[in-house]
Amino acid sequence: MLQPSLILVHEPEKACFDRLIADGYPKERATEISSYLAQSTDLAPEFDQLAAACGKRGLAFTAVELDDAALALAKADPATTLVWTLTDGIAYFRGGAAPAMARLNGLRTIGADDSLFALCQDKFRSGAVLGALGLPVPPAGLARNGEWLVDAPASAAGWFVKPNRLGAKIGIWPDSRITELGHALELSRRVFSHYRDDVVVQPYVAGRNARASFLGLKPETGVEALGIAFVDSGGDFQTMADSMALYGDTGQAAKDAGLYAQPELEPVGASQPAADRKIRAVAQKLMSGLGLRDVFSIDLRVEPDDTVHLIEFEICPGLPCFDFRDYCRTQWGMSLADAMAETAAGRLSGPQRIAAQ
Repeated sequence: MLQPSLILVHEPEKACFDRLIADGYPKERATEISSYLAQSTDLAPEFDQLAAACGKRGLAFTAVELDDAALALAKADPATTLVWTLTDGIAYFRGGAAPAMARLNGLRTIGADDSLFALCQDKFRSGAVLGALGLPVPPAGLARNGEWLVDAPASAAGWFVKPNRLGAKIGIWPDSRITELGHALELSRRVFSHYRDDVVVQPYVAGRNARASFLGLKPETGVEALGIAFVDSGGDFQTMADSMALYGDTGQAAKDAGLYAQPELEPVGASQPAADRKIRAVAQKLMSGLGLRDVFSIDLRVEPDDTVHLIEFEICPGLPCFDFRDYCRTQWGMSLADAMAETAAGRLSGPQRIAAQ
């Protein structure tokens, strides 16, 4: 019998960058867009650690670049192989193809099914689904290159403007928070010119930024294992420049130049236990109603009165990011490599799940 095997599919920054350049994007824009794949860059130096952690649990480990995934997955044994997709994407990035290819070849996967890989990358559509599930997501308008496709909702507190499909950030520029809807259309023209994307326009919601991280180390793990923390980066929201200073090659350059300050993490439950309970209820609804499982993260805003706003969910959270590493240490007492290997070992030792759940 073949040795159980974990295949980690990842899309490198350079592969994305080269494709964007070939598609006519300027170098600066291609650098910004491909930087969202920095977790592939940051995790690659640890592939040997992952292989060793898997080996201790009787698993073989292979890291496969996305462009090589079709052939690698076609050759894999469905009885002994587990596929973990590191990066998602349906527009600028293509990682959403990996779980679909795994399903095509009858392979087990870590994470949500492939339909959610597409949904989470379209903020307007995912917001509509989350709202239909009764979750506390802000309503949204949609604009493209200076024209409204869906009118923005009324808001006494102003609005927030963000690209619809680009990465997972909640803003690109410092003026993403606006007080006039004419500015939203101006930003939509800027986003379309830079990134060829629409913008989502939502009512501005106050509060502190929070992130809920989840890794189902054992198949039966539930929301009790959710790690929920305020993420204090010193600003109201994260911009493209902030993001690029955190991860990948650009992040390393920022660290070398002394321009990097790691955001502080504070458990939400320590100061706002009621908000912590609400976030766990949101996560439970996302798991039961939407199908999140195995590994995911949720971005939220939490007001002082414990009002919780769901901003978005990620089915490919930044595993090598500081907050997810902290979660693995505090919740599971493990390094990232050991936590990933332990999770994979648990899935490979259990019964195969039906793909269409």
